[in-house]
Amino acid sequence: MDLVGKPNVTSPIWEFFGFVPNEKGEPSNLDEAICRLCGKTTSVKKANTSNLQSHLRSCHPAAYTKLMSSERKRPASQSIAEAFSKMAKYKRESDKWKTLTRNVATFLVVENAPLRTVEKPAFREMLQSFDKQYELPSKKYFSNTVIPQLYNETKEKIIAELHDLDFFSATTDMWSSVNMTPFMSLTVHFINKNWELKSRCLQTAFTPESHTADNLGESLRSAFKEWGLNEKNLACITTDNVANIVAAVRKLEWPWLNCFGHNLNLAVTNSMSAEKERTSRAMGLCRNMVTAFAHSWPRKKKLREEQEALNLPTHSLILDCPTRWGSKQKMIERVLEQAHAIKRALDDRKHQHLNLTWQDIAVLESINAALKPVAEFTDVLSNEKVVTASSVRPVLRLLTNDLLDPSPEDSELTKNLKAKMITVLEEKYKDLEGQKMLSKATTLDPRYRNHFEEEDIRDELVEEIMHVTKDQPENVQTEESLDAGEGSSAAPALKKMNLAQLLCKRKAKVTILPKRARAGEELTRYLQEETIDTSDDPLAWWRNNEARYPFLATVAKKYLCICATSSPSERVFSAAGNIVTPMRSSLKPDKVNMLVFLAKNLKSE
Repeated sequence: MDLVGKPNVTSPIWEFFGFVPNEKGEPSNLDEAICRLCGKTTSVKKANTSNLQSHLRSCHPAAYTKLMSSERKRPASQSIAEAFSKMAKYKRESDKWKTLTRNVATFLVVENAPLRTVEKPAFREMLQSFDKQYELPSKKYFSNTVIPQLYNETKEKIIAELHDLDFFSATTDMWSSVNMTPFMSLTVHFINKNWELKSRCLQTAFTPESHTADNLGESLRSAFKEWGLNEKNLACITTDNVANIVAAVRKLEWPWLNCFGHNLNLAVTNSMSAEKERTSRAMGLCRNMVTAFAHSWPRKKKLREEQEALNLPTHSLILDCPTRWGSKQKMIERVLEQAHAIKRALDDRKHQHLNLTWQDIAVLESINAALKPVAEFTDVLSNEKVVTASSVRPVLRLLTNDLLDPSPEDSELTKNLKAKMITVLEEKYKDLEGQKMLSKATTLDPRYRNHFEEEDIRDELVEEIMHVTKDQPENVQTEESLDAGEGSSAAPALKKMNLAQLLCKRKAKVTILPKRARAGEELTRYLQEETIDTSDDPLAWWRNNEARYPFLATVAKKYLCICATSSPSERVFSAAGNIVTPMRSSLKPDKVNMLVFLAKNLKSE
């Protein structure tokens, strides 16, 4: 019979006795111990082991002798310490108990573990092995007390972090869980005093109302109010091209930017649709082929053998997905890479129909030649930890004037696909206000400042400076260096000056400039500097030069925090999908919001 031991015991006599387990693997009746040697049931009350010793002494004298021998060898101090640790549990109001409970809660939310984990016997035994004095509370206590407390504490910290921001940007998106419960995410992005780009997930809000522009707009405005965000400080909100959310932002009259990743995906999708008659057969074969290998282990094994025989990379095939940007090109590229191995793996009559002809391969090569330059930029501008909006104009110019410009080596199909993609991208970025916003971001990025200089943008940046510094004095006082002469420097303290230094010493020259003139002069000096390398961090440059360009630095924080894509909010739903699984589909919306919020924000600390 499989028996389970009694938890939290130290006496070696329990090595000889156990209990019948219940369905959870815990002792079903602690009053009836069963001998592991003979299977006889012995009554045991209030942890008294006298009956157990009597049973061993009368029925198993050899085992009893061994037990007594081990007891005599056991140090008294060890027995006392173990007994103390068994009895003296941490009180719930103690700092130690609160710290340990918080650590367990942090583990649960960061690792997306179900709250029922705390009721698993193995988990509880593991914690007991670490600290026998800690008593783990129930799942209900975590759900109703610990998680809400952790949520409120984290929320207060983020509200304090957002309180003094001059500017911030936002991303938002809609999502439905496995049980089709609708949610709207909101993430904010900002540059802090140390010139670090930060992102904070604010909510995954339940939105049961009809998703009209008015309702979505009201939901966004309510979220801003709840978090103490001033709409006037919003630099921009980035979303996908879904009509209702775009209309909501338009009604709110917020600065808006359409997602660069969605625009690229639309460019690819529309170009393929325009050439559907020429591409549908090859693309259909490609998908069927990948699916055939995905659903058959013998075919996968055969493909691996052929890859090794042909010295090809042992890569798996990729199936495209409409919601995964760039997956279409990745699928085609992988099939072309493994074409010879695939053909040999399908070299039988049953699967001959899946093999690509030379015409199909030619079509796939033409498609790949057109899509590859675009796909490479999808992930680059989706990173929320680096400045991205300032790179949109340089990337668009590179795509339209170079990478998507037809070359003599291109096939007619490749040329047509490239031309259609250029048309879609130009259409998506023809909005005048959006162009101005991207131009300002590009100008304020020291990697590109001289490449996209435009006179109207210069004037608008000066006006922007006047607006954001309206609370500062109209006239700005500047001082020249105290020391005259080329290469002169201030003398160290307590060190005598020589005659030349004394003769060069003069009073500081104070100049009073109108704020507009100072702003224009500051912008001119900034634009005359050399650009930094495109691999350098523009925020690091601003951190080191903020004192030289105090007006421009404020405006730079506004435009360099804008996201080029809505990926940050979509990543929120990746986290939400790991929380609201089919096994946890009954989670209430407010608990989903708390768990997603904590998972995103505690992980980023």
